Amino acid sequence: MSARSAPKPADFSDAVQDYLREIYKLQGGDGARVKTSTLAREMGVAPPSATGMVKRLAAMGLVDHQLYRGVRLTRTGERIALEVTRHHRLLELYLAKTLELGLDAVHAEADRLEHALSENLEARIDDALSSPTQDPHGDPIPDASLRIARAEARPLTALEPGDQAIVEQVPDRDGEVLRYLSMLGLVPGQDVELLDAAPFGGPLTIRTSGGETAISRELAAQIRVSS
Repeated sequence: MSARSAPKPADFSDAVQDYLREIYKLQGGDGARVKTSTLAREMGVAPPSATGMVKRLAAMGLVDHQLYRGVRLTRTGERIALEVTRHHRLLELYLAKTLELGLDAVHAEADRLEHALSENLEARIDDALSSPTQDPHGDPIPDASLRIARAEARPLTALEPGDQAIVEQVPDRDGEVLRYLSMLGLVPGQDVELLDAAPFGGPLTIRTSGGETAISRELAAQIRVSS
């Protein structure tokens, strides 16, 4: 199928686009299969609803679904997912830079706008932002050819006491968590130092521009840093 005749996000419903983008995110860099129960939880729907949508996606040739083994995007499904992801993350960055929306607000706003973004406006936003490679949360933005450059990063939990690092990526959905991280200065581009790691899965004590504080290992595991 030629690039000209290849399906575009606008050829599918908003719900289909949302599911494809979520499956792509859950697959991770290795393209692992995604459990339907996990997909349902992340989409905020009942498992039977997610199962029904997965069957629809499979019938459209957008996913490979195997009973008890989960779901994985086909090449066509992945392309659509990457295009929607590009729309979403470009919008997040544009809203953050031009309207100065906070990290806690851009995700929800981009969710509302991504399906209406034309290819022409996408290109103009990309040009205005000088073809960025990361959104405000540190997630990679696919380029115009839908290639992704993934930053070398590891979880904050991988640091040893005394290690210093730069925050590369933070979770992007929970507005309350993002407001908390912003208050701590624990956001992409900022420095962080691990001071102490409590034993038996206890909290981590860190130092940021906001001072010293303790955060849970669960939250720390969702924050990626580089040396």
